[in-house]
Amino acid sequence: MNLLLSVLEQGMIYAIMGLGVYITYKILDFPDLTVDGSFPLGAAIGAAMISRGMNPLLAVFAALAAGAVVGMCTGIIHVKFKVRDLLAGIIMMTALYTVHIRIAGRANLPIYGKDTIFHNSLVDGIFQGPLAQFKTVIIILIVTLISKYVLDWYMSTKSGFMLRAVGDNETIVTSMGVDMGHVKILGLAISNALVTMSGCIYAQQQRFYDAAMGPGTVVIGLASVIIGTSLFKNVSFLRVTSSVVIGSIIYKACVALAIKAGLPSTDLKMITAVLFLIILIISMDRKKKRKQVSDSYYDGGDRDDPAGMKDRAYTEGGGTDARA
Repeated sequence: MNLLLSVLEQGMIYAIMGLGVYITYKILDFPDLTVDGSFPLGAAIGAAMISRGMNPLLAVFAALAAGAVVGMCTGIIHVKFKVRDLLAGIIMMTALYTVHIRIAGRANLPIYGKDTIFHNSLVDGIFQGPLAQFKTVIIILIVTLISKYVLDWYMSTKSGFMLRAVGDNETIVTSMGVDMGHVKILGLAISNALVTMSGCIYAQQQRFYDAAMGPGTVVIGLASVIIGTSLFKNVSFLRVTSSVVIGSIIYKACVALAIKAGLPSTDLKMITAVLFLIILIISMDRKKKRKQVSDSYYDGGDRDDPAGMKDRAYTEGGGTDARA
């Protein structure tokens, strides 16, 4: 039971981060490495504010706002200064390492014994008896669902459609008189806001901040997105955001099972890298098989007339089929 609760808790926390990575990776087609810096930034903000006796919920919103600013900075470096997308992310990731350590005051900041969104007088009063062990997973579920549905709502707005259009066809956005650069900056701001909020919640769940939280975060986010979108691509009743959330839980379950099997926790980064490689290979094989099926379908007929409409029309008109 404890293993299952741990997988669900961390899986859903990383799912919030995965939703942010989904915006940059799938929608904007932007390889944003800022994630490796913005996740520990959220953790540092949460730990620093809570250690000073501030409201833990306020810390979540502060992290959300800080992430939006960080995303805007990445976007401005890319759009206004014409720096390539990958380099813009690397620059911000490198700068943020110093920023989050400065905010926390040191490389490791524990917040044991402090109020968090999971442990305070209000929450402890609501979740009593048998429910007490489930309070953390319930609160994380609520926050994850709110994040998912707010993102779904935003994607259905005019601004959300423009965001998707930038990744699909930049020419259409430009022809509509919309500044493509501003849309990219907005998308990066939303993405990193979700990532930093996830980092803040993670720090409160783990009850500490550590500067080493950042490296590999973007890989976890990409793995969640690829697992979810690959496994549930043909499930029509699931939104893509739901697939990302489920993909994150599946990913964390795989990691937990690997550690449960006897692998030391120090091998976590190696496990992450190997799992991500396997996921990439499987997804590439599936794409290759779909392409082979498509090619074999067209090889059986006219590429310009795959359904054989020309031959059918000729036969119906009284002619004979030259291929017979």
